Amino acid sequence: MAPPILTRLAAGLFCAAIGLVATAAPFTPSGDEVVIERLPTRQSAETRRQRAVLARDPGQLPLALATARSAIERARMRGDPRELGLAQAALKPWWMQPAPPAAVRLLRATIRQSQHDFDGALADLDALVADAAAPLPLRAQALLTRAAVRQVTGRLALAEEDCRALATPDFAALGAALAVPARACVAELHSLRGQPREAAAALAALAREVPGDGWLALVRAELAQRMGDHAAAETLFRKATAGTPGIYAIAARADWLIERGSAAEALALIEPHGVEADALLLRRAIAWERLGDSRAAADAATLQARFDAARLRGENLHLREEALLALELQREPARALALAERNWARQKEPADALLLARAAQAAGRPLAADALRDWAAIDVRIAAAGKDARS
Repeated sequence: MAPPILTRLAAGLFCAAIGLVATAAPFTPSGDEVVIERLPTRQSAETRRQRAVLARDPGQLPLALATARSAIERARMRGDPRELGLAQAALKPWWMQPAPPAAVRLLRATIRQSQHDFDGALADLDALVADAAAPLPLRAQALLTRAAVRQVTGRLALAEEDCRALATPDFAALGAALAVPARACVAELHSLRGQPREAAAALAALAREVPGDGWLALVRAELAQRMGDHAAAETLFRKATAGTPGIYAIAARADWLIERGSAAEALALIEPHGVEADALLLRRAIAWERLGDSRAAADAATLQARFDAARLRGENLHLREEALLALELQREPARALALAERNWARQKEPADALLLARAAQAAGRPLAADALRDWAAIDVRIAAAGKDARS
């Protein structure tokens, strides 16, 4: 669950499949009247009012766009993909149109990206980038989002082309609001293409221009982690989770703490935010396990039930999380490797590479990680896993 910087910059969303009530096996209700789960009421009165108005008159485009954007932002902060369903529902009158309004198309691409429908997202984004009539900010956002999708799917050279396009005179009118993410976009891709030190220097310079920026601190923390700079990573992860961080930042720092042998601190970080999000429930379970606490087994069972229920619904969005569950908690390295390989065929972020390397090591099949040879120069943890697997 580690969206790249481009995804965060482009309003990409962490998408863990939401579970049904925790049961030992997926539960099938006997009828429409059966209550499966009572959801917490988190929506503001204004959000409920907007939804009620759209229910009566769904064709109000400005209101539909505002409602969808708010739902997408809540999904990012809370890690609850049910909010994405609300966003899609708000856009229902235009959802199936081959050429919807540009703003709808951008939001549809964002939702499709979060659902791992990368081809569908790219189709919308390609159309937006090529649409000279689309408002300039939407075209810039489309380029940034397309760069994110290309990065996630391993097309790094094409992703960098999109990032560099944002720095051309065509988008100069958008000023610093675009210049900062465009520069960070290029730096992140340099870090993934064998130039981590140059990327770290560029991001540090950018941070001096925009001090106190949480997402930039997180990007730098993850890069420091990949480079093995533990002191810098510790400082930057703390900055990234100050204030009101989103689910992704919390999970990323929890991973760091667990890796460093600070499972108790990871638990303290996670608990105030609850574990409705699969990403946080998974990290809590791993932390419990590292501490030898029997509560890890209950969390693992809840996660597996969620994944099983999602599969029954035809969803298959969480291969990374399920592979990590099999590897860290269920002690099934062969199954973990099979899941990690399926995940790697679909997305190729640093977290996916690290998972594949560790699963191959645990399964005693180092050749399964041969595709990661170039990644060893990018992430010291992958290099270490490869050495251990071959020793």
